[in-house]
Amino acid sequence: MMAQLICRSLVPGYDGRRLLPPLDLEVEAGDYLCILGENGSGKSTLMKTILGLCPPVSGEVETGDGLSRREIGYLPQQTEVQRDFPASVGEVVLSGCLNRCGARPFYRRAEKERARENMERLGLVPLARRCYRELSGGQQQRVLLARALCATEKMLLLDEPVSGLDPQTAGELYALLREINRRGITVLMISHDVPAALRDARRVLHIGKSVFCGSREEYLRSGLAAGAVGGGEA
Repeated sequence: MMAQLICRSLVPGYDGRRLLPPLDLEVEAGDYLCILGENGSGKSTLMKTILGLCPPVSGEVETGDGLSRREIGYLPQQTEVQRDFPASVGEVVLSGCLNRCGARPFYRRAEKERARENMERLGLVPLARRCYRELSGGQQQRVLLARALCATEKMLLLDEPVSGLDPQTAGELYALLREINRRGITVLMISHDVPAALRDARRVLHIGKSVFCGSREEYLRSGLAAGAVGGGEA
């Protein structure tokens, strides 16, 4: 099977400052990879580098199996400003189709239908006309997940998607991600919830003082799981 995503000697960082030793990584279609590690270890920076939002210090990121970076769905950590965004749920979800528009300044019927399908999938149709900033944290995360799904049929990148959610709402979001993955979409998720990551992920990338990439079973045997923590970081 051809890899969808390849990192070759990739060193993420800021202003030439290295956050990680060179990383070699291949992610295949349909994989479920969790990225774990200590606070400030560079998890979010790695994800932004994969997306092309941050230039690497060195190394390169390649896509394969017909995937382009423009087709990757991304659910970033939310800021307070984003939580207060004054747009309707339908408008936020539809904005996930912007990359499909190119230079075209309007949405076609197919893009509007795609947005509606993803709102139906995540139970958001009754909220379509509600203002995004009036929703609960869990509802907002569902909206952002629907938006990310509008951008992709192949790969989702998620940065701490359950941060700040209560356990029941977090469990519902994890269940949605499992279903999305079962339908063939590749999932790369940064998480501080180690038990949930080890329940759902097939592979684990642990970054920090040491770097590990392997199967869930290999990770459990490595002894790194006990010390894995997460949270906000560079």
